[in-house]
Amino acid sequence: MAVSIKDIAKAAGVSHSTVSRALADSPLVSTVTKARVQQLAFEMGYSPDAQARSLVMGRTQSIGVVVTTITDPFIAEIVQAVEHTAHDWGYTVILATSSAEPEREIAAVKMLRSKRVDGVIVTSSRVGALYQEHLERLRAPVVLVNSHREQSGPYTFSVSVDNRHGGYLATRHLIELGRRRIAYVTGPADHSDDLARLAGYRDALLLADLPFDPLLIVPGSGRVDGGEGALPRLMSIEDRPTAAFCYNDMTAIGLIRAARREGLQVPGDLAVVGFDDIPFASYVSPSLTTVAQPVQDMGKRAMEMVRDLLQVSESANCEISNVLVRGVLVIRESTVANRRMLEANYEHKHLEVSI
Repeated sequence: MAVSIKDIAKAAGVSHSTVSRALADSPLVSTVTKARVQQLAFEMGYSPDAQARSLVMGRTQSIGVVVTTITDPFIAEIVQAVEHTAHDWGYTVILATSSAEPEREIAAVKMLRSKRVDGVIVTSSRVGALYQEHLERLRAPVVLVNSHREQSGPYTFSVSVDNRHGGYLATRHLIELGRRRIAYVTGPADHSDDLARLAGYRDALLLADLPFDPLLIVPGSGRVDGGEGALPRLMSIEDRPTAAFCYNDMTAIGLIRAARREGLQVPGDLAVVGFDDIPFASYVSPSLTTVAQPVQDMGKRAMEMVRDLLQVSESANCEISNVLVRGVLVIRESTVANRRMLEANYEHKHLEVSI
């Protein structure tokens, strides 16, 4: 039989209410009594009834997290940061996957609310602004990670990296290396992150007085196979590119793998830049130059935002704003193979040197 508050009260010789207050660390209970009750609870193996507590508080102390896939290292890091922060505050995390399908994403959010989670965090959303029509019924805060919306609704907020700035950093780096034919390998079609990174790519070309060539925009998928499949199309262009900025690291890793298989030198024949700085980026050969997202900080901020939204009685009246963070260019061997040349030409504060 589970140990109850009544059992502890009987052992301690105090009332039920005193035990409840002592376990809640209430100042209404003396330090001596509080310590005695808490010690007895520990010795007797008492565990709070989460379901009963949720009925009293109107909260379950649980957060739902919806991801496109658990196999993406970037998403895994986001979830880890969310879980660590949630654990520190006494929340549990329930995970659901959407497989990057809008209908499944909405269904996952509804399922989590049926489990009475207090809030939901969605990574790489394929739905975005469409949430508003559903959230009036769900009445729970939803925080989108890397799915920035122009305007927040009464329930939906976001934590995002500045994708356009990151795309600019990556492309400018290649231009500063003297590359003039720079391709962009895209992510999933019509994804907002992809469109913003493409815009940053075009910004860098414009500022360098380089023409934008639509032939250099090659479709990818955001996965390794998308990068591998992009190489034949890049090599079929009459005036071949000498560099490629990829939608993400997985795409870049696939592109490098295909290039080396075809006997191309990276970065000699083709310099490659990714986006995300997943753990594998520094271990592939050559190590990958990339735009690092502050993943741990983004996951932590998303959980903090959910908590802040839960601490106000009506989220429509709170003063919480969307968060936009900037990535950092991390230079490795896929663009600059010679450390001496790197140190001579790239001593800017916005760069992190890693070879």
